[in-house]
Amino acid sequence: MSQKQVLGKGLGALLSDAPKRIVTAKKADAPPIIGKMAGTIALLTISQIEANANQPRKDFEAIPLQELAASLKELGIIQPITVHKVRADKYQIISGERRFRAAQLANLEEIPAYIREANDQTLLEMALVENIQREDLHSIEIAKSLERLIEECNLTHEELGHRLGKSRSTITNYVRLLQLPGPMQIALRTKQISMGHARALIAIDDATWQNNVFNRIINDNLSVRQVEELSQVKKKKSRAKKNNLLTFDEQKVQADLRLKFKRKIRLKSGTDGKGKIEIPYSNAEELDTLLEMWGI
Repeated sequence: MSQKQVLGKGLGALLSDAPKRIVTAKKADAPPIIGKMAGTIALLTISQIEANANQPRKDFEAIPLQELAASLKELGIIQPITVHKVRADKYQIISGERRFRAAQLANLEEIPAYIREANDQTLLEMALVENIQREDLHSIEIAKSLERLIEECNLTHEELGHRLGKSRSTITNYVRLLQLPGPMQIALRTKQISMGHARALIAIDDATWQNNVFNRIINDNLSVRQVEELSQVKKKKSRAKKNNLLTFDEQKVQADLRLKFKRKIRLKSGTDGKGKIEIPYSNAEELDTLLEMWGI
């Protein structure tokens, strides 16, 4: 199953099946014909089409765009873009701006377009859903598109999940990514950290500790499991006794020891500055291994 199917059925629910008949745009120049043209595929000249200023996608990578342009020049456009009429001979893009830009690079004179009648909210919803369904979309772009759908189309997480064929928790997990500081969002976008890393970072309430863990992901190439372990360092157990609560530095030492020895080492600190380190082992062989590590 392709990634385009991962976020489901939204655009298909908004667009009816595309018609098979194709007409030329010149027949639609006069306003009285708008009703007849809606729901058809027309061959529009490039000059008749304009981009949508509210297009949720802002970045179009140059090399993939040039590759698509070369393909369009050789084979033409197979999948029509979707537009709506804005004035006598002008159409605004709802979805398919990447294909439109590539057609411009390929110096195509006209391209097929599905003409759609829609109000502003429907146009925004269609553009956002089409954007979400792209195969090359990164997590932050998905999160921003979902947030816009929620806020501007007045949808709950559950309602949006139903439209996209996804669970409410999936929608919530994506939107929560926008809680991350800017540098962490950029790292996720550029694939320096994974979605799993990002979710573990979100679980850290303390901003200083969160940034410390983030830097260790970048510098030490920590796994998601290791980050989850570190994220627990700042979570205080509600039933813990006051003299067993660790300071920030002590929690960091405990986390480092657990990562180094791959055991649930426990650091206990008393109010008088004294404390102890507990290192669990399951059998004599594990104890021998620990002793060898310490040169004993």
